[in-house]
Amino acid sequence: MNAIALYWIAFIAIFIIVYGIDLYVTSHRQRTISVKSSLTWTAVWISVAIAFGASLYFLFPQNPESTVRTGPVMMTKFISGYLTEYSLSVDNLFVFILIFSMMGIHPKNQPKLLKLGILISVVLRILFILVGMELVERFHWIIYIFGVVLIWTAYKMAFSKEDENVNPKSNILYKGASRLFPIDPDIHSPHFFTQINGKIHLTNIFLALLVIGSTDILFAVDSIPAIIGVIKEGINNVLTLSEENFLAISSNVFAVMGLISLFFALKGIMGMFRYLKTGVSFILLFIGMKMLLSSVHSVGEFFAHHSWVSLAVIIGT
Repeated sequence: MNAIALYWIAFIAIFIIVYGIDLYVTSHRQRTISVKSSLTWTAVWISVAIAFGASLYFLFPQNPESTVRTGPVMMTKFISGYLTEYSLSVDNLFVFILIFSMMGIHPKNQPKLLKLGILISVVLRILFILVGMELVERFHWIIYIFGVVLIWTAYKMAFSKEDENVNPKSNILYKGASRLFPIDPDIHSPHFFTQINGKIHLTNIFLALLVIGSTDILFAVDSIPAIIGVIKEGINNVLTLSEENFLAISSNVFAVMGLISLFFALKGIMGMFRYLKTGVSFILLFIGMKMLLSSVHSVGEFFAHHSWVSLAVIIGT
């Protein structure tokens, strides 16, 4: 069994064990999860991700077709991808909080919606990553389109206030479902469907799930060019396609896995993140510019041998 297969097994095992523990803890608490407890669990998730990245540095074998050391490149690309996606995921989480608030979702129903929303996000990102990486592998010019998309996204994020104008009732899925089915007047119902006078009614949390799901699609579309830009930087043949796919998927999943615990912390400390959008937009601009300049040999050569530069920029931001 080769190294990448072993790492896939380890990654899936870690996901099942730690995510299962996190779900159990958040589901069986009788009282509201405190900010301190949430930050503790967030620190656990970050520590697991960093340890996983460190194992790539020390344990991943050298690619015989590359003159660049494989382990350090694997680690720096993983951590860079993780931090980039984590920043984007935090922004995603702020939108979840706004949706819950505007739709009047009862606190006891929020963890259920959050877990489903995050699982939807994981599935969408994996699918989009596999498609995006395959497209770039076959048609290299697509990377320039991704670069332009990232620069445009950075501009929108820096200068627009779209999160402040989130209106769930204007969502196309919300409006469509509301027209097709009657709505249960009990906005605090814990069920997705109820039966009233023999008719199936949609509930408020089902409508919220539709809004969250469509929001996940939009965020996935924005985040996939970013992770591809991080993983694909530098000259070719440093990593194999299977190694690049593994880094893109694992860093993405690690980034969103800890969002359940982080959610409860963010509700209490949202004001501390007023510069988040500015920082994330700078990271996206940096990655987008690298993608547009990827055909310049000196640029590709530099980032192939100095992949730590991207990591330093992301951490510094």
